[in-house]
Amino acid sequence: MTGWTREEMAQLVAADIPDGAYVNLGIGIPELVAQFVPPDREFIFQTENGLLGMGPTPSPGSEDPELINAGKKPVTAIPGAAYFHHADSFTMIRGGHIDVCVLGAMQVSGHGDLANWSTGEPGAIPSVGGAMDLVAGVKRILVITEHTTKSGEPKIVAECTYPLTGRAVVDSIFTNLAVIDVTGDGLAVRRLAPGVTPEEVQAVTGVPLLKPTPEVA
Repeated sequence: MTGWTREEMAQLVAADIPDGAYVNLGIGIPELVAQFVPPDREFIFQTENGLLGMGPTPSPGSEDPELINAGKKPVTAIPGAAYFHHADSFTMIRGGHIDVCVLGAMQVSGHGDLANWSTGEPGAIPSVGGAMDLVAGVKRILVITEHTTKSGEPKIVAECTYPLTGRAVVDSIFTNLAVIDVTGDGLAVRRLAPGVTPEEVQAVTGVPLLKPTPEVA
């Protein structure tokens, strides 16, 4: 049971973002979303280290070492892009001016709590970075992640056991097995990967999922 590839997951996320949205992409799998902007839409990508109007990944050999994203990976800038101070970037985020943020996750709870920066173990990454500001200030939070850990443990759980990034902040979860929305009634399966059944998804999910509609199943 493998489901969607990471690229297909990113494509699903991109299809879920409205035209004209200002979008912040987290480090890792979320960065792939920039490659799959639908041809009939325009997204303005913001990176918290000080760029509004981030373009696609540069071709090999054309990288500018001074033009990077928050993950220190080379990027390009679209015509009309703006550069600014780190503090101004976080003013945009904290002020509610970014429409969508796509983040990775270590755990997501049934209430939409997010843990995505530390396992809490000794020697773990010591800083949350900008994630807490993003989940507090951005209008819509989308999580993209593998459905389970490498050892097969659920990443979607009843309660997060890792240090929290934010409480009740996640709107939708995109995994290799399903697209799941966080609702007032619980976690609702919106779409299943080809060949994956509701029972298979539930078996690797640590919280009960709302029964999919016949159209989803």
